[in-house]
Amino acid sequence: MLRRQLLLSACALMVVTSASAAPGHIEEHLPQARVAGKGTFTWFSLAIYDAELWVGEKGYRPDAPFAAPFALDLRYARKLDGVKIADASAEQMEKTGAGTPAQRAQWLAKMKTIFPDVKEGTHISGVFLPGAGARFYLDGKALASVPDQDFARAFFGIWLDPATTARSLRTALLKDAAPR
Repeated sequence: MLRRQLLLSACALMVVTSASAAPGHIEEHLPQARVAGKGTFTWFSLAIYDAELWVGEKGYRPDAPFAAPFALDLRYARKLDGVKIADASAEQMEKTGAGTPAQRAQWLAKMKTIFPDVKEGTHISGVFLPGAGARFYLDGKALASVPDQDFARAFFGIWLDPATTARSLRTALLKDAAPR
């Protein structure tokens, strides 16, 4: 009986541990990654995606937002056209005041080549890498690398910049982002 209880306890511990483990493509860039916060982005009360901010041992500091790597994982709640995702991203970059009009035009063209059409359950992950820009993944598989630091800052600023239009989502994502 004791042996069975120990075995069940060990199985339960493995389930809890695996549930909190970072996906491989995130763990690759952020050893010992943890979820700092998560939330849902809605538009006129329709859920568009669930977002999770993953941080490494250095966490994420709003006073030095691009000093350490981090990842943002979006799990889409509905079917969306990739071009519309790119257009909405460029619009949000403009709203946060990122880049010049010429830069945003270049970024939009790049995003239109990166972002695919998505369906419910599709994950697009972006990883910010200081000095290396951004890497994107579709359901855990490499999608694109963009070595432009200005683009990377503007892109992740959509969610993390204080000027974001999704302030409550930003607050949720940064809930436990401080270094430990």
